[in-house]
Amino acid sequence: VIADRHERRLAETAAELGVEGIVADVTDETAVQAMVQRAAELLGGIDVLVNNAGLGGTAEVHEMTDQQWSTVLDVTLTGTFRVTRAALNHMYGRGTGVIVNNASVLGWRAQAGQAHYAAAKAGLIGFTKSLAREVASRNITVNAVAPGFIDTDMTRALSEEQRNGLLGQIPLGRLGRVEDIAAAVLYLASPGGAYVSGTTLHVNGGMFMN
Repeated sequence: VIADRHERRLAETAAELGVEGIVADVTDETAVQAMVQRAAELLGGIDVLVNNAGLGGTAEVHEMTDQQWSTVLDVTLTGTFRVTRAALNHMYGRGTGVIVNNASVLGWRAQAGQAHYAAAKAGLIGFTKSLAREVASRNITVNAVAPGFIDTDMTRALSEEQRNGLLGQIPLGRLGRVEDIAAAVLYLASPGGAYVSGTTLHVNGGMFMN
């Protein structure tokens, strides 16, 4: 089951993947509760939750509005909290579960003009570690994946000069693929990752080494 607030994009992606799609906005608590309940009904429970909702933007702090700041935090950080809280009620009843949060290299590595995004992603990392301690006794693991620069529509829109500038920061000399991130999430959600919890898996081609 996948969810998105954009109905058309959701329908296209769900059809491509052969899964169920639920329209939901993670800034709306009522919508979140309905989404999680519907997912549990469709699946017979919730075993794995991947929190992938996020919102970026570029603005220097001295020019950033309250609205720009709060919107990014509400989607990226508070949205993850809302969905996780709702899903935990189902996982507690099953006595098992996996939660994977999509963080970012910018939660660790500074970049001018993205203080709100970096703050949200750094907050996700702290949330991941704290929650991992809370739910370990219930056989639930909680981890984060921190992508670097990935070949997506956003990076494809950059100029050749900007893309070359990004590549110059990456020891492996290429942008990441969406499959690289999916593989990391799959590992953490699989039996092979069952003894990993409270950690951040960096998938960035070596541009940041923790």
